[in-house]
Amino acid sequence: MTYPVTVGVDGSSAGLAAADWGAREAQLRDLPLRLVHAWEWQPYSHAPPEGPEYARRWSEGVPREIRARLHRRYPDLGITAERLIGPPPKVLCEAAKEAELLVVGTVGIGGLAGFLLGSVALATAAHTQRPLVLVRAPTAEEDEHPAAVSARPVVLGLDLGRPCDEVLRFAFDAAALRAAPLLVVRGGKPPAFYGAPGVGVDPSGETHIAADETETMRMVLQPWREKYPAVDVTEQAVIGHPAHHLLDVGTDADLVVIGRRTRSPRAVPPRIGPIAHAVLHHCPAPVAVVPHD
Repeated sequence: MTYPVTVGVDGSSAGLAAADWGAREAQLRDLPLRLVHAWEWQPYSHAPPEGPEYARRWSEGVPREIRARLHRRYPDLGITAERLIGPPPKVLCEAAKEAELLVVGTVGIGGLAGFLLGSVALATAAHTQRPLVLVRAPTAEEDEHPAAVSARPVVLGLDLGRPCDEVLRFAFDAAALRAAPLLVVRGGKPPAFYGAPGVGVDPSGETHIAADETETMRMVLQPWREKYPAVDVTEQAVIGHPAHHLLDVGTDADLVVIGRRTRSPRAVPPRIGPIAHAVLHHCPAPVAVVPHD
């Protein structure tokens, strides 16, 4: 069965950015595009404040208008649009069950503060069992001066403790589809005894630790290199908080890929981890969150 790329749209600038990203991704994957607008009357929705009936009519028009806009830009792409009733996180998670991946927008708030990961995006990221891509809305400056298209890398944040096939496959597929290089980043803390009293800090210690980590990464990635011989893979093992390094390299990335563990005895209700949380809030590039056991 062929599943579409599904995009949650709400009429916001972030939703429009997500719809455009989803359309390009559907073309890359040779898949149809499905637009889903979840409507639940709330006083703080994007709908105008004139009243429930006006909001209902506005809501009905959102997916149709975005479909028409995308059809003009991507005339050969099969696009469907639906308005579904219910809480947006629940509607989107249900829609994701029959999707290759789900795409949702986030809102830029400028400067070093990062991006506003709204309650819908956060709840969807914590609950969906399918890959989710968060796409931020462009700033006013980016709208006026769009960046030149270049062969930017796909970045994968690799957890060597749980190098899951689902996450690795998604990252390699994304790089292969884009004919882009794949940068695999592993960040970690040095051993607990490193720098302890009486032990000291060897200036070359971090270099040795990173070299050992790089060798482990190469062993983990070797089978995937063989499956994807056309993908140019670079390993980068660094000492420090993984989120910081992912944010550094994510500035110039086409896509950042991270995993989310779905089975955790302490995650009640389900939630995203601290690394995913930091990357989703601050990374300027689209971020793919791939759930795994």
